[in-house]
Amino acid sequence: MAVDQAAPAAPRNSTRQVVVASLVGTSIEFYDFYVYATAAVLVFPQLFFPAGDATAATLQSLATFAIAFVARPVGSALFGHFGDRIGRKSTLVASLLTMGISTVLIGVLPGYAQIGVFAPLLLALCRFGQGLGLGGEWGGAALLATENAPAGRRAFFGTFPQLGAPIGFFFANGLFLVLAGVMDEQTFLSWGWRVPFLVSAVLVAVGLWVRLTLTETPAFTKVVEQDARAKVPFAQLFRTDFKAVVLGTFIMLATYVLFYLMTVFTLSYGTSEAGLGYDRTSFLVMLLVGVVFFGLTVPVAGVLADRYGRRPTLIITTAAIIAFGLLTGPWFGADSLLATVSFLVVGLGLMGMTFGPMGAVLPELFPTAVRYTGSSVAYNLGGLLGASLAPYVATWLAGNYGLGWVGVYLAAMAAITLLALLASKETRESSLD
Repeated sequence: MAVDQAAPAAPRNSTRQVVVASLVGTSIEFYDFYVYATAAVLVFPQLFFPAGDATAATLQSLATFAIAFVARPVGSALFGHFGDRIGRKSTLVASLLTMGISTVLIGVLPGYAQIGVFAPLLLALCRFGQGLGLGGEWGGAALLATENAPAGRRAFFGTFPQLGAPIGFFFANGLFLVLAGVMDEQTFLSWGWRVPFLVSAVLVAVGLWVRLTLTETPAFTKVVEQDARAKVPFAQLFRTDFKAVVLGTFIMLATYVLFYLMTVFTLSYGTSEAGLGYDRTSFLVMLLVGVVFFGLTVPVAGVLADRYGRRPTLIITTAAIIAFGLLTGPWFGADSLLATVSFLVVGLGLMGMTFGPMGAVLPELFPTAVRYTGSSVAYNLGGLLGASLAPYVATWLAGNYGLGWVGVYLAAMAAITLLALLASKETRESSLD
């Protein structure tokens, strides 16, 4: 009871604290996640799976990549429960630790040549841990930002955790690029690939220090004061807010498919002999150029969503993603450096436009008592349906039916998101109290 009485006297988080804690935390989490995604294409097929067919090894590696998306809804339910029961701050610290430990362990795993079949099994287990951690990370970071946001700027504040995605991706792939430039292929495959995973230990320490300075959000403090916390948030969520979960899941679908096609699939296809045949370093540079535009469009989308509404911003963006998908075959398949770079810039720019408002849209769908669980579950179910299989399906489609069908797949997923947006209501004026 003493904790509840003390909560109103706790100082409110400053704007600087909100920006730093939500941005730094998600940047580290996404860095960890993307380090694996890059290694799943460049390293793991050669080191963690038996020698043989290169395409089969890549598909097996991408299958372990997908395991994290199965773990993420589990993580959203687990961490969401504690986030709605004991608070945003403690849960965000726990999710960051889970992700960080899993990532560092990947950096010390022996390969298939050393321990045989246990190598991919341990890799899959660590990847599950990464998914578990990220499953609880995003919802808490989004709530930290939006529940502390001033009136009329909630979507913009909600872009702070969203910026963690391009920042994390940029540093993850940038580090791989630096390593490729300072060591030969043999050294990189021998031990160099481990460096990005081990660096995570330092980053996690920084993230924990930042988050331990936080106080609880006003919305959660109010729920505690009123003794209105859900006893079992996951059960209450599906009993009272099931429609919001379904809408939120499908609203996220196009975002996930687009991003993992633009990063994991394009890297795999762009650097394979059966694809565009670029060398790894060149294509990573092109990807990093595209990710800059991803980062630039995230806050732009937040400003537009605050000014014109979430639905109009996302409906127009999703329609543009459908058109982009239908142009994928002739655009990305063109034998031209300009075509490749422009494709990555436009695709990742659209990613920023669709991803930016989600930090506000998903939390606004749910009441405070189940908001951590609800926004996390919707976000991560969208990942399970959209991102977990996207690189695998795209690789299979490109290999069997041609690049154009990869674009059709993207357009079809975006059409489902468009229907979900049309079925949803505008949430700009909704309260998060």
